[in-house]
Amino acid sequence: MTEAKHGDTEREPGDEHKLIAERRAKLAQLRAAGAAYPNEFRRDALAGQLLAAFGERPQEWLEANPTRVSVGGRMLFKRLMGKASFAKIADRTGQLQLFLQHDALGSSYDAFKSWDVGDIIGASGVLFRTKTGELSVRVDSLRLLVKALRPLPDKWHGLADTELRYRQRYVDLIGISSTRSSSSKSRPR
Repeated sequence: MTEAKHGDTEREPGDEHKLIAERRAKLAQLRAAGAAYPNEFRRDALAGQLLAAFGERPQEWLEANPTRVSVGGRMLFKRLMGKASFAKIADRTGQLQLFLQHDALGSSYDAFKSWDVGDIIGASGVLFRTKTGELSVRVDSLRLLVKALRPLPDKWHGLADTELRYRQRYVDLIGISSTRSSSSKSRPR
C-alpha cells in the first residue's frame, strides 16, 4: 500500500480501475436498455433558490401550501434504509436533500439503489421538512440523467495534493464548495 499524504485516503491504484470498470458495465446496461442519457428532464428550481425561498418556512406552512419542484444535480451521498432512503444532490447554487420511498417510486427506487455517488439525477416531488428540520423533496419521480464513470474525491479532504488540484481543477470544483465559490469570484468577467 502507498502511504497517504496530507489526508488523502489510502487507495490502491487498481481499486479506482475496478470502480471505473464496474461503472462502465452499468453504463453498458443502461445503453442496452436504451436509457443511457435521457434528454426530456427539465428542472424548474435550483437548490439555492429553494433554500432562500422556503428555508425559513415551518413544516405547517409547507403542508398547507404544497410546492411541487423538479430539481437536478450530482448525487453527493445516499443513505439506504430499507424501503426509504435519503440522498443529497448538489447543483451550482447549493445542496438539497431528497427523500425517496419505495411505495412512491416503485421500480425507480430499485434502480436508484444501484446508482453511484457522483451520478447526476433528476427528481420531482413536493417540498417538506424532515424531523431534523432540513428542507427536503419528497420524491415521486426520479431519473438518472448522467452516469459518472469516475469516483468523486474523498468527501472530507477533497484533493489534498496541490499539484493534482491544479491539474484536475474540475474534480476539485465538484468536491469542495469553498473552492467553487472562491474560483467564481476571482474569475474574470
